[in-house]
Amino acid sequence: MRKTWLIFSQAVTVALAMWFVVATLKPEWVQNRPLSTAVGSSSNPAPQITLAPAAAGGSSYAAAAKRAAPAVVSVITSKTPTARDPRAADPWFRYFFGDPDSQAQSGVGSGVIVSPEGYVLTNNHVVERMDDIEVVLSDGRRTKAEVIGTDPEADLAVLRIKLDKLPSVSFGDSDALQVGDVVLAIGNPFGVGQTVTSGIVSALGRNQLGINTFENFIQTDAAINPGNSGGALIDAAGNLMGINTAIYSRSGGSLGIGFAIPVSTARQVMEGLIRDGQVTRGWIGVEPRDLTPEIAETFNLKVSQGVLITGVLQGGPASDGGLRPGDVVVKVADSPVGNTSQLLNVVASLKPRSKARLVVQRGDSEVTLDVIVAQRPKAPRQQREP
Repeated sequence: MRKTWLIFSQAVTVALAMWFVVATLKPEWVQNRPLSTAVGSSSNPAPQITLAPAAAGGSSYAAAAKRAAPAVVSVITSKTPTARDPRAADPWFRYFFGDPDSQAQSGVGSGVIVSPEGYVLTNNHVVERMDDIEVVLSDGRRTKAEVIGTDPEADLAVLRIKLDKLPSVSFGDSDALQVGDVVLAIGNPFGVGQTVTSGIVSALGRNQLGINTFENFIQTDAAINPGNSGGALIDAAGNLMGINTAIYSRSGGSLGIGFAIPVSTARQVMEGLIRDGQVTRGWIGVEPRDLTPEIAETFNLKVSQGVLITGVLQGGPASDGGLRPGDVVVKVADSPVGNTSQLLNVVASLKPRSKARLVVQRGDSEVTLDVIVAQRPKAPRQQREP
C-alpha cells in the first residue's frame, strides 16, 4: 500500500511540473478553451459557447463600398484668371480698391458615373463658373469633362466623359428610405483621395434650409466634408440613394449633420438635362407664406395647416383659375402642403399644360379650384415663387 501511494504521489508531482513548464513556455496551449454553461444534464448536455475574438465583432460594408466606389470620381476644376487691371500697379489704386485677384481659381469636388455612356452627376456649385473640368477615376485615369447641363435651383449638374469600360453605379429607391437605415458617403474630402464614411439616415424631407430653391434633403450623420460635394450616398447594398450636397458646420468640418439630394430628384433632373438641355417644372404664379399659428389667429382662419397666399400674379395660371390673395392652399393635386417648400416642390413636379386641382380655405368655406399649370420661367437663384 505504501509503495502504491509513493508511485501515485510521484506521478502527480511529475504531471504538475510538466503543466507548469507548458504554461510558462507555451501558454496558448492551455488558454482559449471553450467555456461550457453550468446548466444541463448528462442526458442533455449543455451547449458549448466559444468566445470569439473582439476584432471579429460588428458588420462590414466592404461589399457595398467595393460595388459603388469605382463609379465615384474626383472632379477637379479651374478658372482662367481675369486680365489684370493696368491700374493695379498704382499704389493709390491698390490703397482704395485693393489688389484685384488675377490668380487662377481651382477647386476639388466629387461626382458619380451613372451610366456606361459616361454621364456623371455632380453638384452645380462644384462646376459653376469654371472653365476647365477634369475627372479622375478611382483607377487613376484622367480625362476632360463636358458640361451637358446644369440646374442651379436644384444644385445639380450633368457632365460627360469619353472613356472605355466605365464603371457605373446602380440607382436605388430613395423614396423607400427610412430613418435609421445605414448609408455610406463616398467622395474626395479635402482632396485627400477617395474616402468612405458610414452613418444612418437621420431625417427625411429636410427643407427650408436656404441651400437650394428646391429642397427635399436626406439628412445623415455619415461624415461629409468639403470635397464630398457631388459624391455618392449609397445604401448597405451599394445602390445610389443621393448626391451629397451640403453640411451644417461651424468649423468647416463635419459635425454629424450632412444633406444629400435624393436620387429620385437627381434622376429626374438628369433625364431632363440630357433630353432637353433644361429641367421643365410647373408654375402657377403665386406669392406664398408659411401659415403660422399667430397668422391663423390674427386673420381668424379656420385651418392650422396650409400655405397662405399673399399675392397672385395677374394673368397667371393661379389668377385665371380663381385663386385670390388671402386664400390658404391646403392641397395641390391631392398632395397636402404644409409650408412654402412643400408647395414649391409639388407645383414644380406638375407637368406644364396639365390641370391641377387646388383645395383652398377661403374664409369659412373650403373651395376647390382647377388651375392650368404653366412652365416655370427661368429665374435668379434667389427667387422662390411657385
